[in-house]
Amino acid sequence: QVQLVESGGGLVQAGDSLRLSCAASGRTFTRPVMGWFRQGPGKERAFVAAINWSNGYTDYADSVKGRFTISGENAREPVYLQMNSLKPEDTAVYYCAAAPRNSQVVRTYDYWGQGTQVTVSS
Repeated sequence: QVQLVESGGGLVQAGDSLRLSCAASGRTFTRPVMGWFRQGPGKERAFVAAINWSNGYTDYADSVKGRFTISGENAREPVYLQMNSLKPEDTAVYYCAAAPRNSQVVRTYDYWGQGTQVTVSS
């Protein structure tokens, strides 16, 4: 079992920055990939970014490349999502998730946090 807890969401204005955190506990060594997903109002859950802390590999959705940065040292440290130059279309509930291999696909991730709301006003 892996437990994930997100924090750091909030209400910001367009152009501002936020940093989300995801604290993992349990058998984290079984899930080397940590991902961030988001779900906006009336939309499906979508991939944002992922990191594989066994080899440092990172991956980003095209919509956030150059603005968001995912980081994490190892299974015992939080995973962060630094979000810069935020836009109103970034408004969503952001979820942290864990997977056994690199993927942008929701169903590959089998452990999920409860989500944290990010709202960007124009």
